Amino acid sequence: MKVLFVCLGNICRSPTAEGVFRHAVKQAGLDKKITIDSAGTADWHTGKAPDPRTIKAAAKRGYDLSMLKARQAVSEDFHKFDLILAMDESNLANLKTIQPVDGKAELALYLPRCGQAAREVPDPYYGGADGFEQVLDMLEQASDVLLHEIRSTL
Repeated sequence: MKVLFVCLGNICRSPTAEGVFRHAVKQAGLDKKITIDSAGTADWHTGKAPDPRTIKAAAKRGYDLSMLKARQAVSEDFHKFDLILAMDESNLANLKTIQPVDGKAELALYLPRCGQAAREVPDPYYGGADGFEQVLDMLEQASDVLLHEIRSTL
């Protein structure tokens, strides 16, 4: 199973989702069976590390994002991944514009796909530290649901 998390710049929400899910997958002993990546629909931060506030908030909860580098989502991702999860409606719409007709990946909003009440993961970029904590809370809950679902299909 191959999962891709996508936000706008790939420096806040999607790398956090990648790090949280990667940690859960490793704890479950499934890191050899599940491939995880993240990307952004914009190319502004390609090659850059996640936002320092993202790294700091994640590290406080035991997630290491320091090795991640931003990249832009491309149409080939729809052939490479089984599941592409967008953090919000805008990025879902952006992904639909590059989705090839013959792409195999399921494309969905992350939180609703995992049974969460909120539709979107809010972008913490322009807010304070509490926004990064809120994002982590949301992504941890969704990650648990996603892992349970994927584990049952492996």
